[in-house]
Amino acid sequence: MTDYVHPEGLVDTDWLEQRLDDASIRIVEVDEDTSAYEKGHIRNAVGWNWTTDLHDPLRRDYVDLESLSRLMQQAGVDSDTTVVLYGGNNNWFAAYSYWLLRYLGFEQVKLLNGGRKKWELEGRQLVADVPLFARTEVRVIGPIRGEFRALRDEVLGKLGTVRFVDVRSPEEYRGEKLAPDHLPQEQAQVPGHIPGAVNIPWSKAANDDGTFKSADELRALYGGEGITPDRGVIAYCRIGERSAHTWFVLHELLGYPAVENYDGSWTEYGSLVGVPVER
Repeated sequence: MTDYVHPEGLVDTDWLEQRLDDASIRIVEVDEDTSAYEKGHIRNAVGWNWTTDLHDPLRRDYVDLESLSRLMQQAGVDSDTTVVLYGGNNNWFAAYSYWLLRYLGFEQVKLLNGGRKKWELEGRQLVADVPLFARTEVRVIGPIRGEFRALRDEVLGKLGTVRFVDVRSPEEYRGEKLAPDHLPQEQAQVPGHIPGAVNIPWSKAANDDGTFKSADELRALYGGEGITPDRGVIAYCRIGERSAHTWFVLHELLGYPAVENYDGSWTEYGSLVGVPVER
């Protein structure tokens, strides 16, 4: 992992297995399938539900600093604790959680390279026991990293000036589908993509075992489509989870200096009145 610009954002399965009982590490599983944790998880891992633990209960927005602090306290995270995130589907929602924690100003976080998939492929232990940790008084105080997140007005204002990366499937990008087949409930009003966006599906950044491709492979993947570090980049998908995975690749692994995740993504953009759309 030393060929990445910021390899410190990742840990491998050997490293984590040797530290399962390390009190300075808190392992957290975040899955698209919110029931996966109950079926078996890495020993001493706590489970976060991305829909209820990480989002505001009323608005379409994330938890605030106070709510994130409570979540950390319940998980036994203290001021000197490092959070190690992992999940299924090539760390889809684990990367989303990593981006959210960094956005809210929590810096002591890493991602398990390969996530749950690699852990299972290697035959490593999964358990059903839910660990209990003493509640802490830790406070997440920010600062909120606004440069990591693109909101609607900024997206509209930057059309034609930054590079947009649509990380959805080619079928969604072309406007043939509004959402992945297994997620039909979350749709925009119209199909298509943001004008000028290039389509680089998020999953192309991962190997078959769920780990990230090498830095050279990733540079070729994105650079070949004109996504280079000399120009600002905004990544989007449908609700911001797949694009957070791409944000991790571009910002953390490749060190691009100006990468934002548009978490409103196509669910928001494709429902706006009067904005330009391409198919």
